[in-house]
Amino acid sequence: MADHITVSTTTDSRAAAEALARSAVEARLAACAQVDGPITSVYRWEGAVRADQEWRVLYKLPATGYPALEAHVRAAHTYDVPEIVAAEITAGSAAYLAWVDEETITPG
Repeated sequence: MADHITVSTTTDSRAAAEALARSAVEARLAACAQVDGPITSVYRWEGAVRADQEWRVLYKLPATGYPALEAHVRAAHTYDVPEIVAAEITAGSAAYLAWVDEETITPG
């Protein structure tokens, strides 16, 4: 398992994305959260193909913090089934990754 991960989610407005980003960083579940968008998401939901504008939130955190961040996003998100996807950081600046560790509170 990687030591650090990024986690992404999407939501339906800039305000909602910024609230998700801010609440996780304030809770020290992620060191940083970036908001980008709008993006267009094309997906199947309830038997229909849909296309909607969304905003993406990308969190950076130690891998051990994933369960707490996932629980936070699930509780704060307005979607029935929010995207919560983690990707390993396989390499990165040692100074940046140390900062990520310092700015988060994770188990262990």
